[in-house]
Amino acid sequence: MYALVVLLLMLVMPAGSILTEYFHSEETASLLPLVGKWFVFWMVGIRLLLAGLRQFFQPSFTARRIFGIESGDVLPFVRELGVANFSTGVVGTLSLVAPSFVLPMAIVGALFYGIAGIRHATDTDRNVKQNVAMVSDLFACVVLAIFALLTLWRLS
Repeated sequence: MYALVVLLLMLVMPAGSILTEYFHSEETASLLPLVGKWFVFWMVGIRLLLAGLRQFFQPSFTARRIFGIESGDVLPFVRELGVANFSTGVVGTLSLVAPSFVLPMAIVGALFYGIAGIRHATDTDRNVKQNVAMVSDLFACVVLAIFALLTLWRLS
């Protein structure tokens, strides 16, 4: 179930949103702003908002199933991570109605997912959920970084 939710939020929903807006827009839309808009909304907004809620209310899922930590000692830290993810997710979600949030949230998302993905990659005893997290984090980093770099290049 975890892998399906990640696939939906990281690829299917953003791609579907981009294609829907591109082909149903009255104006000829440029793909770059649509990529930023919808990948930030789904990857940074919805995914981190939902992850944050789960980490706050069910911290043992992240501790045990993602990081393989059985001790309850880490649960307060996972809850804190949940608050940070939820807060980031709220701003990413608001980027849909505040387009000026898209580029900054793409940069935040690229950094967050890139560092998280590299951290997962350094674990030699990864489980399936960690592999899903690693691949999806690195994918998100690449998409968001390319969007941010191309946007900054166009602005200069």
